[in-house]
Amino acid sequence: MIEIKNITKRFGDFVAVNDLSFDVKPGEVVGFLGPNGAGKSTTMKMLTGFLQASSGSITINGINIEDDPLSIKQGLGYLPEGAPAYGDMTVLQFLSFIADVRGLTGRKKQARVARVIKDVELASVLDRNIENLSKGFKRRVGLAQAIIHDPKVLILDEPTDGLDPNQKYHVRELIKNLAKDKIVIISTHILEEVTAVCNRALIIAEGVKIFDGTPEELQAKSSFHHAVTIELSAEVENTNALTSLPEVAFVLTEKNKVTVLPSEGQSIFTAVYDKVRELDWPFYSIYSEKGRLDDIFRELTTSSNSTDL
Repeated sequence: MIEIKNITKRFGDFVAVNDLSFDVKPGEVVGFLGPNGAGKSTTMKMLTGFLQASSGSITINGINIEDDPLSIKQGLGYLPEGAPAYGDMTVLQFLSFIADVRGLTGRKKQARVARVIKDVELASVLDRNIENLSKGFKRRVGLAQAIIHDPKVLILDEPTDGLDPNQKYHVRELIKNLAKDKIVIISTHILEEVTAVCNRALIIAEGVKIFDGTPEELQAKSSFHHAVTIELSAEVENTNALTSLPEVAFVLTEKNKVTVLPSEGQSIFTAVYDKVRELDWPFYSIYSEKGRLDDIFRELTTSSNSTDL
């Protein structure tokens, strides 16, 4: 259990995080979102003990981070931005070194190193120096070191940065499996990561919490929630005919694509579908949208104009 109560972080006169509070329970995968400069990295550094809060409290598994920071850090797995590592070490040497630092010895050490190599798919690069790896492999080495001691709390900063689509899928599945008995907090700029991995989304802007709920609740805030998109095989001229429907608020028209926005987020698929069939439009696809995360993200965070910390 993580309990964050009214934490604030100041750098001189600048307030990076302002009176932020939230709790995270085991089994939750929290997507920690915000524009550049929102205070995400600063918050994560306070959670991991790299920065001290100017005020407020952070309690992890019943321990206040100021009372016993070493104990807190021993139970954390942290993947920072950039995945710093010793470039002149091979992957196997580095993971063995991290296992030593984490106090693993003997068969337990061997078992954990072998497990993370398999889980993160690093077998093909074990004997290569880290400095010679691609960005994607460096990121996977960073993830491996974060989970090697099987921590109860995982804090991951952009865990899929630099990975190709197949690698992203594998890492996301790994995170979901790890989250069954852990707390996982993921800081990300990739909005699709929220729906792919997380069961909770938390958005901050200018150091202030502006949303905390499920990905579905976040999607429901979008003006495209329950919108209906029609993909046409030929252009049509009478798109305004859809605005006559009482459930319709607005119609967006592109060359061969029409998106119908509902009034007050109500479900309009049946009404739109029936109308399109009545109009005899040549469509090859028609579907209801859950909501566009980039749309609601911009709407919620447009006031943020600071630089990243």
